[in-house]
Amino acid sequence: VQLQASGGGLVQPGGSLRLSCAASGGTFSDYSMGWFRQAPGKEREFVAGISRSGGSTYYEDSVKGRFTISRDNAKNTVYLQMNSLKPEDTAAYYCAATISSYYRSALYKHWGQGTQVTVSS
Repeated sequence: VQLQASGGGLVQPGGSLRLSCAASGGTFSDYSMGWFRQAPGKEREFVAGISRSGGSTYYEDSVKGRFTISRDNAKNTVYLQMNSLKPEDTAAYYCAATISSYYRSALYKHWGQGTQVTVSS
């Protein structure tokens, strides 16, 4: 499966962005999907994951209540709605897919290119 992320940009603290990740070349509903991020000088972080049906989700503690992951299997797309953004959310965000469970971050094998999110006034 090939993944194409979009939707990043520059936003002020407290603002919102919605990231999208379009999949092609596979059966989208066969894959659990996730969003990761990596800031300069830091390790990659698993931000959110969603099951194949969309019925189960995972969030990293620092984004709980602010970020929402969702998917539309008819459109082969996964989304990350980011609200109440903070400067510490600044990073390159990557979507990824796995045939394993959505919460098993080490088993994501298919990656999209990053989309940059910068939170700054």
